[in-house]
Amino acid sequence: MILYIVRHGIAIGRGDPKAPGEAERPLTAEGVKKTRLAALGLVALKPKPDLLITSPYVRAAQTAEIFAEALKFSPSKIRIMEALKPTGNPGEAIKELARLRTKEVMCFGHAPHMDQMILLLAGARGVFTQIRKAGVACFEHAASRGRWEMLWLLAPKTLRQLAE
Repeated sequence: MILYIVRHGIAIGRGDPKAPGEAERPLTAEGVKKTRLAALGLVALKPKPDLLITSPYVRAAQTAEIFAEALKFSPSKIRIMEALKPTGNPGEAIKELARLRTKEVMCFGHAPHMDQMILLLAGARGVFTQIRKAGVACFEHAASRGRWEMLWLLAPKTLRQLAE
């Protein structure tokens, strides 16, 4: 299985007086624009996800929809996974993802939750990266070796450059 881990795009800040509750904070206009360009950059790498799974929080779901559009993936096929919420358990999210019978899956969530997933998948002893907003990490699960291997991690700026 190929697993793409995507952090949501730039959202309205918690301290913004116009910000709704934590679960309802949407992407900003700049966040939508930069996320769309990052998604188009990812398309250049020719991913073929069978499934998109997102945190139920608005900013992650919006990010998933933007990537779905760029990948020509039906937004109606995006699934929600509670374990991808910022308060979710990264280990449980990985277990749920590993049980899926799919070749490629893309999941959308939050920091530091996604960084903790990367740590667990890589078998690292401590967090070694901080995935940026609209950044993507890619892992492959090799059943024969029984472990996950990191293939790459791309910053959103690099993805946007690929889109150009």
